[in-house]
Amino acid sequence: MTAAAPATPSVRSQPGSAQGRSRVAWLADFYASAIGKKAVMAVTGVILFGWIFMHMLGNLKLYLGAEHFNEYSKWLRTMGAPAVPHDVPLWIVRIVILVAVWLHIQAATQLTLMNRAARPIDYQERDFVAGTYAARTMRWGGVIIALFVLYHLAHLTWGLRVAPPSTFVPGDPYHNVVSGFLIWWVSAIYIVANIALGLHLHHGLWSMFNSLGLNHPKFNRGKRLFATAFALVIIIANVSFPIAVLVGLVR
Repeated sequence: MTAAAPATPSVRSQPGSAQGRSRVAWLADFYASAIGKKAVMAVTGVILFGWIFMHMLGNLKLYLGAEHFNEYSKWLRTMGAPAVPHDVPLWIVRIVILVAVWLHIQAATQLTLMNRAARPIDYQERDFVAGTYAARTMRWGGVIIALFVLYHLAHLTWGLRVAPPSTFVPGDPYHNVVSGFLIWWVSAIYIVANIALGLHLHHGLWSMFNSLGLNHPKFNRGKRLFATAFALVIIIANVSFPIAVLVGLVR
């Protein structure tokens, strides 16, 4: 009589492995759903809204003069020193922002395609209360903002000649900002782009609150006030920089 071969361990006999696969499968299924994509847009939206607000606060140092503004720019590259190598925290922030932007755009695009597939024929009657200008132009606003970010980086980070005849001086961001904004069409690009950003933020904040479950009539007034106030603060502050340079308030 031959001995029976040892039984091959089944998936059920490996609970840790099965649970790990089930979690991965659940996350994949969740992200594939419309609710999952809205959740991703909400989380990445919080990251991007926070970064935009902090970026605006830092740029307000422009009004304190060249010394303060340049010291702030230097601090962004040296924060954490000497324990942390030069530029490392800044690159960590940049990577987080890039990943958040990618996931935000990917989720938004896939959600739009899912909505079109579910509703191939446009409604005959549209809800124009919900379909505000910002909501109807959300996609194109995102494209404008993406192009502006590339221009902004080329202008003030990479030092490319995208704002002639202004000159880029490494290590002197105050000079680079002021010399660029003295050119009217460069200032116009920044003004138009930041107005588009404000509209995008307004509708984005409203949608984010809805995605987080705050979709009830008693919350609507507060959501609208917060979204409007946040968007206006960003628009007014960011638009004020080129205007202040053009009128001679910042030299």
